[in-house]
Amino acid sequence: MNRTQHRIFKRVFDVVATIMGLVLICPLLALVAVAIRMSMGRPIFFRQARAGLRGKAFRVFKFRTMTDAYDPEGRPLSDKARITSLGRLLRKTSIDELPQLLNVLKGEMSLVGPRPLKIEYLKLYTPQQARRHEVLPGITGPAQIKGRNALTWDERFDLDVWYVDHQNLLLDLRILLQTLVCLLRRDSVSADGDLDVPPFMGSLPTHASGELRSTISDLP
Repeated sequence: MNRTQHRIFKRVFDVVATIMGLVLICPLLALVAVAIRMSMGRPIFFRQARAGLRGKAFRVFKFRTMTDAYDPEGRPLSDKARITSLGRLLRKTSIDELPQLLNVLKGEMSLVGPRPLKIEYLKLYTPQQARRHEVLPGITGPAQIKGRNALTWDERFDLDVWYVDHQNLLLDLRILLQTLVCLLRRDSVSADGDLDVPPFMGSLPTHASGELRSTISDLP
């Protein structure tokens, strides 16, 4: 299968699987939306600009997990101070990411691919790391099943580029299945979700990807 055929089949799979998934989890999405509305008010969704295919900006959807709290000087409190108990639960279970299924339907994301990151990171990537934008970003990806928050940024980017070079539909299915296993086990996810992850500040000049220390080849 050439790359064009792969992109077509991947898109068809994304749309069909996403529609089926939305039908199955619609009651859960409605329950979470009501809980957010009652505990935090509006808006229910949080939208933020992220870098997508070829670095093009798009707005990613998430369930809102934090309040709009400010200090006496009018400055926003830290993320950890603003996250609610419901927000912690949503982040710990990754339920806050489910609205990104809408991004998949819009063609801005795929079910599997490198996670979409902040726009400001684009100028910090090495040429090798920037290759993660050769494919659509995903709701889950190899980094999410091989350590997630426990990985360093360089390790995450190595896995992202590995995926770009080895992507296929069978691999996507394996990653999706392993993602479900990781969610059930709550592997490598802190109580505050990704709030403990330090921002990406750029890689050291001496960093070289080399051979990946871990690949997807050992997935069950």
